[in-house]
Amino acid sequence: MTGAVPSLACLPAFLPPDLATALAGGERWVTRFDGADTVWHTWGDAHRPCVVLLHGGSGSWTHWVRNIAPLRDAGWRVLVPDLPGFGDSDLPAGCVDTDDMPPHLQAGLTQLQTDGPVSLVGFSFGGMTAALWLAAQPQTTPPSVQHLVLVGAPGMGLTVPERIPLKGWRHLPSPEAQAHIHRHNLMALMLQRPDSLDDLALALHTANVMRDRLTRRRLSSTDIVARTLPKLQAKVSAIYGEHDTLYRGRLPELQGLMQSLAPHWGQWQTVPGAGHWVPYEAASAFNLALLGILSEPTNPAVALIAVQAQNANARTAW
Repeated sequence: MTGAVPSLACLPAFLPPDLATALAGGERWVTRFDGADTVWHTWGDAHRPCVVLLHGGSGSWTHWVRNIAPLRDAGWRVLVPDLPGFGDSDLPAGCVDTDDMPPHLQAGLTQLQTDGPVSLVGFSFGGMTAALWLAAQPQTTPPSVQHLVLVGAPGMGLTVPERIPLKGWRHLPSPEAQAHIHRHNLMALMLQRPDSLDDLALALHTANVMRDRLTRRRLSSTDIVARTLPKLQAKVSAIYGEHDTLYRGRLPELQGLMQSLAPHWGQWQTVPGAGHWVPYEAASAFNLALLGILSEPTNPAVALIAVQAQNANARTAW
């Protein structure tokens, strides 16, 4: 990247030893556009095919802690930004929602000198961002995006009758009281099984929501992704948890809608037993599904490595 050098990625102190070991050796880059910095964490050699992971709302790159190493080990260069206004990235002037983010991400990807084909994987709010970013990128502008994978993405214009019962926490005076609300919110929106709410999930969520400065976003309740899909020339696939709160009881309808709207449809994968935060709650099954989608047949070398990685990842908790 012109004018900058990476530093060694500083991992959260609360990561368990196996994850800390698996994620060792990552790099931290800072890219800049229109006076605002975007922080990226990267793993894997620069010459590899590239996959960009975009986290969900009120999150950071750590939404993907259980997915990065399997992708890297399967032959990918893995780039994971903190989206503008989240994590360590700046909140750019005038940035109020996901549609303001594509210029910052495109500039950052260019500065990271990724010249080959790219796959975008967006979780929840990051799925909306990825779709809008791809629609805003001219097809002649390198690097070219060959695949978009939506993971639990809203913005399809489908709703469920029950309102998700999230609770406020910033007004509470003690960390203990706030943690009680964080546990409630994680089970109300993000996770399906009570045993998925472990110490790591709570620590990641707590650290992330405290740095969320994009609190008035509203596009997730619209049909913005549904209106964007017909414009995309890249292949589109999707992975959703069986019990995703955003689409409870409506996944078959959602699948049919996506397939009808995307000009170049890829795959649909439902992960059994998982809720909205499927990359975390069902990491092994999610990683297998994602590797299978990404290794379709565009890159035979990556496909071969992915088959080997799938066998190993099936035996790994993350």
